[in-house]
This record gives sequence, C-alpha cells and structure tokens, in this order.
Amino acid sequence: MKIHEYQGRDLLRAYGIPVPAGQTISSIEEAAGAFKAATANQASPLAVIKAQVHAGGRGKAGFVKLVKTAAEAEAAARFMLTNRMKSPQTPPEGLEVSKLLVAA
Repeated sequence: MKIHEYQGRDLLRAYGIPVPAGQTISSIEEAAGAFKAATANQASPLAVIKAQVHAGGRGKAGFVKLVKTAAEAEAAARFMLTNRMKSPQTPPEGLEVSKLLVAA
C-alpha cells in the first residue's frame, strides 16, 4: 500500500495518536499561512516543508527543507512545486510535486 506522509498522519490522528501540527498545501500562496499555523505555539518558529511523492531521497534531492520564516516557506514551496523531484528512486524525468506537507 502506498500512502503519503500526510495521509499517514491523518490515520494516526484519527486513532488518537498525537501528531505535530501541520497541514497539506498545493500552492505557493498557501505556504506562508501554513508556516504561521504550524509554528503558532512554538517559542522559536521552525517548520519543515516536505514534498509528498511516492519516492525516497526527498531530502537529498532538496525536497525536504527546514524553514524559519514565512518568506523561506514560500521560497521552498516555489522550488518544490515548480520543479520535478529526481532521485535514484524516481524515473529519469522525475516526479511532479503537487502537494506539500508543512509541519512543526
């Protein structure tokens, strides 16, 4: 079975298992708001933005980014949503990224 990380988080939450704050976005414009929501209760804002694709190597390919500001969140979302993710586990042309997880 293939599920994305955000789907796994939803399943865990449905069974009462605590999951860090986060949300799924599909546009660059949503990134700043998702960052602010994910970091609202933190002493120092830090969030992770992760491409939701069925392949490993996201971090090495630049599709997992730690961000400290809403502007950094927007820049990371822009990169991930406008480029195809290429890693040893993807086809040569890479995979299109249409959803991102923004989480604390």
